[in-house]
Amino acid sequence: MEDVNLNSTGAKGINQEQVLLSVPVAKRALAIIGGDKSVDPYYMGMHEAQSNPYDAVHNPGGCIQLGLSENKLSLDLLERWFSTHNTSPAPEYENFLNFKAIAGYPDVYHGLPVFRKLMAKFMDDVYGGGVTFDPEKMIITTGATSAIEILAFCLADPGDVFLVPAPYYPGFDRDMKFRSQVDLVPVPGLSENDFCITRAGLEQAFQESEIRGKKVKAILMTSPSNPLGKTYSRDQLLMILDFVREKEIHLIADEIYAGSVFGTSEFTSIAELVLVPPFNPSQVHIIYGLSKILGIPGFRVGLLYSWNDEVVNAAKKLTRFTSVPTLTQQILVSLLSDSRFLQLYISENQKQLRERWCLVKEALQEAGLPSVPCTAGFFCWVNVGQVVGVTSKEQELDLWRKLLYEVGVNVTPGSACQCTESGWFRLCFAFVDNQTMTVALDRIKQFVDSVR
Repeated sequence: MEDVNLNSTGAKGINQEQVLLSVPVAKRALAIIGGDKSVDPYYMGMHEAQSNPYDAVHNPGGCIQLGLSENKLSLDLLERWFSTHNTSPAPEYENFLNFKAIAGYPDVYHGLPVFRKLMAKFMDDVYGGGVTFDPEKMIITTGATSAIEILAFCLADPGDVFLVPAPYYPGFDRDMKFRSQVDLVPVPGLSENDFCITRAGLEQAFQESEIRGKKVKAILMTSPSNPLGKTYSRDQLLMILDFVREKEIHLIADEIYAGSVFGTSEFTSIAELVLVPPFNPSQVHIIYGLSKILGIPGFRVGLLYSWNDEVVNAAKKLTRFTSVPTLTQQILVSLLSDSRFLQLYISENQKQLRERWCLVKEALQEAGLPSVPCTAGFFCWVNVGQVVGVTSKEQELDLWRKLLYEVGVNVTPGSACQCTESGWFRLCFAFVDNQTMTVALDRIKQFVDSVR
């Protein structure tokens, strides 16, 4: 019998739920609902850690979040600053930021001029004075994710390819594919050389993409590397610049961890190298933001920086969909105006990261787990699979499930980062406090001891 109901006029009609379900949505919407299965473990782990969070008193058996690249180690310093400082505009900016200006539509969507000016100065300071950034080449966006997505839209057409040194940040798959429909081709690194990118690897990925009829439009990389937790040498960066020059493609350098270098290696920005001949700066674009260096991802402030006028002009229009609220910019104008505090904060934060990494490194060594030497970021790249003889992706995911649901730690499996060697995991160490970090490391060591 047909499932019917009476509509408002009393007439017989088809069940409303059936009507709604029979109306199709766009194919592109359906594609993103189930189109990123390879990184499902990354998001499944996040869900488990959020739905069953560890608490020393109320849920001591809960899951500890080691899969989220967020830094809370120095958040108390920012809390104190906000509790003791007025977040209304600094005196020299009162004419630019007032209630009427905040309440109304902004004159520009790509960042208030005063905010871009302060962000440029902040980046100058963070980068050590080796680079001078121009506010006019800067586009403010709601987080670095939006900046990356805008660049994908500007640099590639649907179905085009970006080469990405692997292992890479799992979120890139969604950032590139969801709306811009850009395909990512991993350029595999090997553990025998700490997963360093090579010219031969780039060339092979480029040639294989062309054979498949794909147009390679850019290299996308994080520098410092996420998930490897290390910086690139000048020679490596020069090699990459030479490659994009030769192939006439673009380079997107996500440098959001530039201010989070705590080891002995130095950070070199691509901006320090690209302005020197024979390189063409219009091929190079930088991603940055405040989420990592200040530990405020909830503020949603990122930016793209480009020497390409066409990219800048297109991005200005695209920020109509991703503009940072004027109120947020006002609050951060006050913070960014306090250069002395920011200098102290960055120094203390680097110290905290260094101390936390030392804690983690010692525990990993005691457990006999190899890792890539870590000098930057909030994470390290650890081979947990070695102790249980992992040799395949399926075995790696079995180990990941055991760590997540039985051991009670959420770490990101290497396959979600497109790592070709099974058994490696990204372990984020800056999200939890010392006590929780110690519990997590104890759990990992006990598990390793139990399977040896």
